[in-house]
Amino acid sequence: MAQLRSRRSNLAVPGSNPRFLEKAKGLPADQVFLDLEDACAPLAKPGARRNIVAALNEGGWGDTIRAVRVNDWTTEWTFTDVVEVVGGAGAELDCLMLPKVADAAQVQALDLLLTQVEKANGLEVGRIGIEVQIETAQGLVNVNSIAVASPRIETIIYGPADFMASINMKSLTVGALHPDYPGDPYHYILMQILMAARASGVQAIDGPFLQVRDVPAFEEAARRSAMLGFDGKWVLHPDQIDAANAIYAPSQEDYDHAELILDAYDWATSEAGGQKGSAMLGDEMIDEASRKMALVIAGKGRAAGLPRTSTFTPPA
Repeated sequence: MAQLRSRRSNLAVPGSNPRFLEKAKGLPADQVFLDLEDACAPLAKPGARRNIVAALNEGGWGDTIRAVRVNDWTTEWTFTDVVEVVGGAGAELDCLMLPKVADAAQVQALDLLLTQVEKANGLEVGRIGIEVQIETAQGLVNVNSIAVASPRIETIIYGPADFMASINMKSLTVGALHPDYPGDPYHYILMQILMAARASGVQAIDGPFLQVRDVPAFEEAARRSAMLGFDGKWVLHPDQIDAANAIYAPSQEDYDHAELILDAYDWATSEAGGQKGSAMLGDEMIDEASRKMALVIAGKGRAAGLPRTSTFTPPA
């Protein structure tokens, strides 16, 4: 997990809108996904593919992770999405996002098609990752097998609106708590996705919050999944980006402390430090378990580009 790329904010951009595609290049989102699915009307999809290929090939994305969400396998568009986008701009693409994944076979089919298109276009085979979106009851039941269906998988994403429809959930504000429900109606769903992601060593991404102008409510929803351990969240509006970047990154204090733990434990277990299995860092006892927890925080801080503001000094 510490070696994976930062995906605190995942900005959705409709492929049918060239102005939005151009604007997205200057926004501070960790990842941008250019959408061929729900954000594009059926008649607009052929033009959206061309727009996306042009936008990727024009460059200007900096270090932003570039993904394209294709249509799901129950439609007639998936094959053409992959062939045209990867064939036209595969060298500029980091990931393909597959929505409404129901079982492992659908991921394996995308992997196979992607491999063929890469070979046909002289691209490096296996470089383009896959992001899978869980949006149905069937997908959640199969999420553990989906998570290991392909070595290309980089993220597992929760899609709340379609999922709520899939299980006939009473109409709620997507991603928000509700006074008629005594607990968190999404906790089980989020934890299932998170466990599958962690067991397979990939990232877990929370889905969108549809009230795009209500930033405080977005922050409430984001803090809930960030507390569980999610790596990031979809953002549908530029106003949500800074909030997601802050919430899904460790605080400066936590990051510095994690780095100190790693340095102190390395020193304590070394010959110079006495080859001890546990040691004191100030008033705190640290050991191998402390090191593992610190690795997670430090990895997220490094991926988010946080500067280190503390230095470990071995005790006399």
